Amino acid sequence: MEKMNQALEKMKMLVGMDVEDEEAAPQQESSFAFMDDLNRNCTLSIKQRLHGFAICLTSGIACTLLSLLVFFNPIKFGITFSFGNLLALGSWNFFCGSTAFLIGSKRQVTMMLDPVRIYATAIYIASIIIALFCALYVRNKLLTLLSIILELGALIWYSLSYIPFARSMVSKVMMACFDTEF
Repeated sequence: MEKMNQALEKMKMLVGMDVEDEEAAPQQESSFAFMDDLNRNCTLSIKQRLHGFAICLTSGIACTLLSLLVFFNPIKFGITFSFGNLLALGSWNFFCGSTAFLIGSKRQVTMMLDPVRIYATAIYIASIIIALFCALYVRNKLLTLLSIILELGALIWYSLSYIPFARSMVSKVMMACFDTEF
């Protein structure tokens, strides 16, 4: 029975749930009071978290892959590609992000607002908004295509922020490749 409890605690840690005793002392007041209330009121079981993650990730990947079918129509491509990113990567984690199901919305926001990746997060979210704005409101194919390229670059840079030293390595490689001094 002890092994089962340990395995359950490890699984809870994996999906971002607290493993502390429920009788623990009340937590200190934090700057994420809204997120604390949200997490307390929206508790999900491990099975529900895994199902939510799988559904959002699968629909996000499907939406992103379906966007390739309309690649030559930048407006439709921009819409489906951006919504696929929103679902799969969880940048819109309050509503439908797949990773927010696994680790919880408070932890997701904390990770996104970490000083190491706050600029990458802001640029990535702004690029998604710009791509959707260009596709839905402006309806200009060239602007939509340029915003999709910006979104792809921001997606790569944001993703690299989760890999230790990846951004500095990519920066050094790019500097070496595009260095004009001989």
